[in-house]
Amino acid sequence: MPSQFFGLNIAYTGLLASNAALNTTSNNIANVQTEGYSRQQVTTQAANALRVFQTYGCAGAGVETLAIERVRNEFYDFRFWNNNEKVGEYEQKIYYMEQIESYFHDNGQNAGFKTVFDQLMITGLQELMKNPDNLSFKEQFVGYAGALTEYFNNVAGNLEKLQKDVNEEIKVKVDEINSIASEIAALNKQINTIELKGVNANELRDRRTLLVDQLSQIVDVEVKETKIADLNNPDRNTGGSRFTVKIAGGQVLVDNFEYNGLKCVSRTDDQKVNQTDVDGLYDVVWDDGTNSKFNLYGGAIGGALKGLIDLRDGNNGESFSGVIVPNGVDNTNHTVTVKVDKHYLKDLNKCNLSDSGGVIKLGNKEYYYDSWTYSVSYDNGEPEYTYTFQMSDTATINAAEGSTASVGKSVAYQGVPYYMAQMNEWIRTFSQKFNDILTSGYAGDQKGIALFTANMMTENKQYFFGNHGDETEAEYVARVEKILKDQKLDPANLADKDKVLAVCEAALQDYRYDTESKEAYGKRIDKLKAFNTKYNLGLTDAEIKEAAKLKVTVGKDDANSQSYYLMTAKYFDVSNTVENDPSLLATKKKEGDGAEQNDLLEDINKIATDKGSMSFRGCSASEFLQCILSDVALNASRAETFYSSYADIAISIDTQRISISGVDEDEEAVNLVKYQNGYTLASKMIQTLTEVYDRLILQTGV
Repeated sequence: MPSQFFGLNIAYTGLLASNAALNTTSNNIANVQTEGYSRQQVTTQAANALRVFQTYGCAGAGVETLAIERVRNEFYDFRFWNNNEKVGEYEQKIYYMEQIESYFHDNGQNAGFKTVFDQLMITGLQELMKNPDNLSFKEQFVGYAGALTEYFNNVAGNLEKLQKDVNEEIKVKVDEINSIASEIAALNKQINTIELKGVNANELRDRRTLLVDQLSQIVDVEVKETKIADLNNPDRNTGGSRFTVKIAGGQVLVDNFEYNGLKCVSRTDDQKVNQTDVDGLYDVVWDDGTNSKFNLYGGAIGGALKGLIDLRDGNNGESFSGVIVPNGVDNTNHTVTVKVDKHYLKDLNKCNLSDSGGVIKLGNKEYYYDSWTYSVSYDNGEPEYTYTFQMSDTATINAAEGSTASVGKSVAYQGVPYYMAQMNEWIRTFSQKFNDILTSGYAGDQKGIALFTANMMTENKQYFFGNHGDETEAEYVARVEKILKDQKLDPANLADKDKVLAVCEAALQDYRYDTESKEAYGKRIDKLKAFNTKYNLGLTDAEIKEAAKLKVTVGKDDANSQSYYLMTAKYFDVSNTVENDPSLLATKKKEGDGAEQNDLLEDINKIATDKGSMSFRGCSASEFLQCILSDVALNASRAETFYSSYADIAISIDTQRISISGVDEDEEAVNLVKYQNGYTLASKMIQTLTEVYDRLILQTGV
């Protein structure tokens, strides 16, 4: 038979349950505006009934208050995190693509490309064609040419600044990741300390979930929580758990109480990837003493970090890659030769490979290189394009024939490197066509000279882009003889043979890569044969063919390089010679023609609109802006569309999340009344039983 006070104990458990529910409701109401707070509720169950050995069997023993738990559906958390990474990525792309669009935008007032190009090719050229020998019109035309070069200088400068800004923001995001990871690891420890005692750490879990929310916008996250089991008693709930956070496609950031920090390391001059990259771009490594690389370029990476990497390093998937040719590894001369088949590597106007050395990956190992030589051969009838890299040190190159060679990463997005490479391609192609016309004509009785050139990066000089493709065999022999005389070398002296051959080969390399063909290669062979025959150098046909191959060397400390590849938007300029004396601007094709002849200018006029004279991406020279703006506008529009879509999805998922875990003021008001009534009734029950016990004890004499 139960105690006479059994009813009082039952009422007491009801009072405790109602009190806990009231306190929980009060806490919910207090946190109605708290970001990340999850609604809490009291979990109760009926206490085990007691056998009373009566005809009715068992008697209820009241209520047990088991726990105060947060109401949370992790399914919606996972959905929110997966979507939030897209929100973060496209938010960055919208912001920076709008800036890039503003750099190229031309409304006729901000001196954009169309404005300055029309001034040169319409206003300036038309006036000059009317008065081809007028010095003032020549000065005006050269001035308009200077405005065109200045336009590209400014856009390149703006894109460099933007790349620097994006680079610094990457560092900021890495610091945020470290801060969040540190706090999550600390929270994991606090949560385990509390929950090992059998108590739910609801507020700490809410804080941890909020941090993962923030992290998911910076980088993709993969979260897993595993209960810690008692090996001796697997059925026992220990209360402990192991919480891990992986980012960027499965790289472990947090493992319970420990976290792996990240740090940004500036690339040195020897680690440059693209010709147009600014100095000091960051690589991200694990801050664990090993400096092992954090994979920024994995296909699974997401969030703001992906958006920033795409913008900073996006090359439209046009990175350097090829395979090592047979016998391509030369450990004696420390070189490796790589065959390429990508269209943007075959044409140096499109290429963006570093011109100051860098890092090349051969197989699975990285090596530093100082320079590279672009070469075209016709051994099998068809042109074969190779790059020969001169390594920086004497370490043995362990790479097999057919192994993959790559520089940098393929980033399939049109970021800063892409737009810089597009500008470089246009100015190289335009300058080649423009200069070729000028150098083929005359200014008065003087041979025409090139108008467009590029400033050297390290010296206060300009490049001279020579072109001897049209010279005869006799002219080539005479030119080499003059060079040998200047260097005091005697082609008839066997002791000077190697040096003489080097001069002969170097003289052949003045030929341009943009005009390379099998026919041009054959002419170079004939010219070298002519010199070989005249001075009886004893060169074999194989040696002559090898020496006559087109070779363009670019890299560190290569002072002899005068290739159009060195012409970039940043250093694009008008020739100082023509700028100082505009009368040297050629206007006619034949020396003996009168001063009023302008037939050369008519050829220049065709460059603007005639695709046969100059073609850029299948369009004419004047359509450069349309090509670039179509890319920029498409990327900006795409980013805006995706951001808007993912932002709406985020709102929808968060609304579903809040409908479950959020605090509803009306619902809490109803709960307040309900639990207040429960508390009142439990109190009334205690009062009633008190009166019963009073009568039983004091008035019946029990």
